[in-house]
Amino acid sequence: MRAAVTTADGFEVVEVPDPTPGPGELVLRVAANGICGSDLSTAPFLPPGTILGHEFAGEVVAVGPPDPADGAHHGFRLGDHVASMPVRGCRRCRACLVGDIARCPSVRTLGLGVLPGALAEFVVVGAAESVRVDGIDPVDGALVEPLAVGLHIVMRAGIEPADRVLVLGAGPVGTAVLHWLSRGVAGEVISSDPSPGRRAAALDAGASAVHTPEQLSGEVRDGFDVVIECVGKPGMIAAALDAVRTHGRIVVAGVCLGDDHFMPVAGIVKEASMYFVSYYTKTEFCTAAAELNRGAVGSSTLVSQIVGLDEVDRVFAELSAPNDHRKVLISPAVG
Repeated sequence: MRAAVTTADGFEVVEVPDPTPGPGELVLRVAANGICGSDLSTAPFLPPGTILGHEFAGEVVAVGPPDPADGAHHGFRLGDHVASMPVRGCRRCRACLVGDIARCPSVRTLGLGVLPGALAEFVVVGAAESVRVDGIDPVDGALVEPLAVGLHIVMRAGIEPADRVLVLGAGPVGTAVLHWLSRGVAGEVISSDPSPGRRAAALDAGASAVHTPEQLSGEVRDGFDVVIECVGKPGMIAAALDAVRTHGRIVVAGVCLGDDHFMPVAGIVKEASMYFVSYYTKTEFCTAAAELNRGAVGSSTLVSQIVGLDEVDRVFAELSAPNDHRKVLISPAVG
């Protein structure tokens, strides 16, 4: 099969062996894989030959034998269209049993340097971590994962009726957050982003209003009840502390791999609560799939471009610089 693999200075498309499924596994023909900020952050640190890609969906083309650890047959058949969580757990520990698979002590990730990901024609996934996506364009199934991320963030924020919420960053994570906020009980939902294109995406995703970071200072007033940080750059936690009200809540979802300095006294004076989040539960993943399956959201709102495997190197370079993109999907079927 063809796969886009990391090199010393980017990506190249090469031929690698077709995968085969083991017990409890499925092989998917990849319909699409989304590029995530986590991919951009981790790619430079991964060894050459790594297959990235953890936001994906595809068609079942091979089914492995049952895994005794599953307790029952998964029921997937050839031709099913599914999305899969990019984590594989032991299926026995407490975290796995309650669906919080990313916290399994033996967890293995797909597409982040451990197990091969979906920037390829085929990918091996765990049946127990997969869910059907029916009645939609299979390419849109790649949106289940980022929507699940957004849902987990909003659930962790504990939004209360009429809360005034600020979302810092209107990239793919920020717009997923805004989608779920627009369907909940929040009062005013403000999005801040320097990109005109992303501010437009924020409005499409349900923001009440959008501002540049410079304009935002006039909107802080007495502070926001909830501030959700979706940028992942140094300085953003300090910005969140500046914007939150006394006794407010901050949720940090941006993946920052560098040192980020802020003054704890800013949070102490306000008695603000701060939560750090990642991943999602199996239930949240299934809820995101159901949201897509019933047509509540789709690529027309969340996606700006769909390209083939040969474009991976260009897309990563483009997304690593300031840009107006929403979600970019890689579809191996696109020539």
